[in-house]
Amino acid sequence: MGIYLNPGNRSFQISLNSKIYIDKSGLIAYTNSVINTAQRFVCVSRPRRFGKSMAAEMLAAYYGKNIDSSGQFDHLAIAENTTYSEHLNQYNIIFLNIQQFLSQTSSIPALKELIEKTLLWELLEEYSELNYFNPSSLTSVLQTISANKTTSFIFIIDEWDCIFREYKHDVQAQRLYLDFIRNLLKDQPYVALAYMTGILPIKKYGTHSALNMFDEFSMTNPGPLASYVGFTDEEVRELCSVYQMDYEEVQRMYDGYCFEGTTHIYSPRSVVSAMLTRSYDNFWNKTETFEALRDYIILNFKGLKDIVTQLLAGIRKKINTTTFTNDMTTFSSADDVLTLLIHLGYLGYDFKTKEVFIPNSEIASEFCNAVESAGWDTVADAVRKSDELLEATIRQDPDAVAAGLETAHMETSILTYNNENALSCTIALAYYSAREYYLSFRELPTGKGFADIVYIPRKNHPEKPALVIELKWDNSAAGAIQQIKDKCYVESLADYRGNLLLVGVSYDPKTKKHQCCIEPWQIPHVGAAAK
Repeated sequence: MGIYLNPGNRSFQISLNSKIYIDKSGLIAYTNSVINTAQRFVCVSRPRRFGKSMAAEMLAAYYGKNIDSSGQFDHLAIAENTTYSEHLNQYNIIFLNIQQFLSQTSSIPALKELIEKTLLWELLEEYSELNYFNPSSLTSVLQTISANKTTSFIFIIDEWDCIFREYKHDVQAQRLYLDFIRNLLKDQPYVALAYMTGILPIKKYGTHSALNMFDEFSMTNPGPLASYVGFTDEEVRELCSVYQMDYEEVQRMYDGYCFEGTTHIYSPRSVVSAMLTRSYDNFWNKTETFEALRDYIILNFKGLKDIVTQLLAGIRKKINTTTFTNDMTTFSSADDVLTLLIHLGYLGYDFKTKEVFIPNSEIASEFCNAVESAGWDTVADAVRKSDELLEATIRQDPDAVAAGLETAHMETSILTYNNENALSCTIALAYYSAREYYLSFRELPTGKGFADIVYIPRKNHPEKPALVIELKWDNSAAGAIQQIKDKCYVESLADYRGNLLLVGVSYDPKTKKHQCCIEPWQIPHVGAAAK
């Protein structure tokens, strides 16, 4: 075994030995299906700590020559696939972690030279019996080996995009690197499969990409590989059962990356850390990408502050992801910044609706930290005071609630505040802390219409009352309460057995004042009447 040529299966064995291992070998069924086809170039981009490197090490262990990995894979899902034995340990592997090479060099030309020299040293030693026309050319040596030994190579490139994170502003260096990868892989007969993984999709230069032969599976369009990088909902449910963790709380903290045609996806590192520590902590802030989030928040690119405020309030925003050029510096709109945050894992993305959203409580807390560090004091204050507003609501203090909403309105005055939608956004942000204790629903279908906002206590907080909130623009709070009753909004909670509060909120655009009415309510059940 070599270091980069056929590195063996030791790294994957470490994953198998770990306290928590989730079988993602289904990925191999896909890569087997594209070997030696036009679709053999695969690029998978996911946020940091989503299991990308483990998947790459798994592929190296499965395909690599001169080892027997059957003991590692015979009990995994891929063993049931008809292509399992055909490709097991049949290929030369070239495994490159670009970050490791980058840490040893001070420029892209030096990085390119180091990769070439390192691979040439291992290849020429392994196949010393061959005669080479140009032993100093990596592509020429690979062609000679492939032709004389009738063998193919599988290239696995981890952290492929680190160049674009370390050399953010050096376009020339980026182009040189992309050209190197292209010349190594494109149209080369020795390539049976090329699998690249990183955080960013492949860099675009106008309408042309140097690596346009790759099929990309990203956070905005993961395609058939959605469930193979990250934990699925089913997998997390099983872990919660094994480790006796509250599934609902784990879901609240770490769920939310919604991909088309598959279940929600969780960040593996966060889930594993939660299981092993038996705590529902924020593990995301241990990553270096927080600096990127803070920097882009500070940048406040063309209306970004308004959008982030609405996202914190739980509102989804439709964006255009197609203009993003897949780097860390080139932005033409706030949509480009938001698209980058999708790839960094700070926003979820709904492929069908083209909307972004904050996926879970762990990430929401990161946004709160970033907003505060960016100096957005008014938004940060609204979030901090949300506990007080919720407490005032639960103790049925309408004056305190109205005062709290006044404060929240002043602190979110960046929002256009001229209709019920704007009022709804302010209310949702003012009740930010409620998401820790409640499941929230906006425009919940009810008996004769849609309730504006409904909060239902999570099962581990049964002491909290449910809240049905109706908003009125230029009308009375009492009228809002009456509408809840007249349109039978509480019918949607017929199965709920806890305490319930009806909350009417109004805003008078003339006086610039909020009003609030709070009324306890008992849901009528069979043989009972509402009180």
